[in-house]
Amino acid sequence: MQSSEVDQDQEVARELLAFRVLKEAPALEVAGVAKSYGSKPALRGVDLRVRPGQVVSLLGPNGAGKTTLLSIIAGVLQADAGTVRVNGFDVGRHPQRAQRSLGFAPQSTGLYEPLTVKENLRFFGQLAGLDRRCLDRRVSELCEALLLGGLRERQCQHLSGGERRRVHTAIALIAEPPVVMLDEPTVGADIETRLAMIALVKDLANSGTAVLYTTHYLPEVEALTAAVVLIDGGRVIAQGSVDQLIQAHGSGELELRFKGAAPRVEVTGIPIRSDGESLWVSTPEPAPVAARILNRLDGDIHRLDSVTVSRPSLESVFLNLTGRRLDEDGADAA
Repeated sequence: MQSSEVDQDQEVARELLAFRVLKEAPALEVAGVAKSYGSKPALRGVDLRVRPGQVVSLLGPNGAGKTTLLSIIAGVLQADAGTVRVNGFDVGRHPQRAQRSLGFAPQSTGLYEPLTVKENLRFFGQLAGLDRRCLDRRVSELCEALLLGGLRERQCQHLSGGERRRVHTAIALIAEPPVVMLDEPTVGADIETRLAMIALVKDLANSGTAVLYTTHYLPEVEALTAAVVLIDGGRVIAQGSVDQLIQAHGSGELELRFKGAAPRVEVTGIPIRSDGESLWVSTPEPAPVAARILNRLDGDIHRLDSVTVSRPSLESVFLNLTGRRLDEDGADAA
């Protein structure tokens, strides 16, 4: 081995030792990452950490910078500033070592169409250096976890979109990497697939894997009890547990729907919006507010058709902080 290679290995060993002696050192660490496309900034000093055994959900509207950030972590793009470490390896200085520690399933699926599901998994497992016994075990485990058992011998060109995405995710996990990034893994998926994906991600975390998970389907975040990092305009604008974010930024919603035009109602300290046949109120305590409004309806009470109360939720946090909603299919709605 040449002296330069020895020096590089010693440097890597020193970096890893320094990384591991830190208490609860993150398996994935992003610090001050910035990226611009020409004069347009996409990321403006993003910080993000995922510990071993932790699930962090990266949320943000379209154009917030999520895809750019994931591409930089994966080593596909180079940051203009900042550092990224995957399992202790600096992505910029030791890209191959970092990439071997990372399993990444981006939105666009990459499968060999003429090959079967099993052949695709075995091919990528062999590229990762798995021996036959380990490879057989991983193929069986992932086919069971991702509901692919009955599809093993089917060519990927004959799979549905949801089935392809499941195979795509299995490929990212085949080598049991310590850090996993799943970008919209349930887009277009049915309920059974969503449940299987949530169970799989929980199992990954329980085994010590660090998971960075992006989705537009907010109930998944709550089901995973994931920590949340909310990004908008290339900046992290809020982070914490779901409960912490709801308490700090959430609000409930109250709708009173009438037969005919909604009446004009004024209650001190409560901003009420009128929308044709409905009255709307955004409030952290919708039930008490509903009682106060009902007391002011007087003769219009007989025209009241329904009262809908929505408690504070992660969706309300997203709306309050970004000014936008996210629908289930991943489209932003003003």
